[in-house]
Amino acid sequence: MKATLAAVLIGLSSLPLWAQTAATVANTDLDAERARLTEEQKVIDARYVTEQQACYKKFAVEDCLQESRRRRRTATDDVKRQQAAINDFERKRRGAAEMEKLEEQNASQKAKEADAQREQSLKAQQDREQRAADHSASRAQAASQQEENRRQFEKKQREHAEQQADAAKRRAQAPATRAEYDDKLKKAEEHRAELEKKNKERDKPRAAPLPDPGAASPMVPAPKSP
Repeated sequence: MKATLAAVLIGLSSLPLWAQTAATVANTDLDAERARLTEEQKVIDARYVTEQQACYKKFAVEDCLQESRRRRRTATDDVKRQQAAINDFERKRRGAAEMEKLEEQNASQKAKEADAQREQSLKAQQDREQRAADHSASRAQAASQQEENRRQFEKKQREHAEQQADAAKRRAQAPATRAEYDDKLKKAEEHRAELEKKNKERDKPRAAPLPDPGAASPMVPAPKSP
């Protein structure tokens, strides 16, 4: 905005003093200036008509008319220069306003782009931090899993060693255990044979008792004749 104002002021440096003064006033009424110059031109024209009429009453008519036309032309040129200065000032003021508007739009766009870039940078930073956190958590989980695998491996090794020790102990105790088992089996067999023997003796039929010699023999009836 400062650069735009400086450009306008530089462009107005060639204007008349009144125009430069007006350019420094923010609320300059250009329409009022145009109306004033229009009225001034009417006064110049009216004075010219009056001077023309007066010239015809003088002895040197032509010289009077030429002098009147010269004054009119000089005054009219001055009015036209002021009107041109007003128009040029108005164009430059509109141009400055458009440039200022454009600069404001550009500034707004740049601000939006800067906000978007900051948001994108913040999002990228958050993504990097999240990835770092995920990576750290993954490494921690991997380390924990590795430690758990190590404990499981050591546990299996201990169990395997215990199983090997038990197997060795059983192999060392096997002869005595076998002898004890055979002894128990032999005793069981002997016990079973003894039971069978007792059962056979108990089930063997007893002999009939002998007759009493003092008892009378029973009478046997004689057979009947046919």
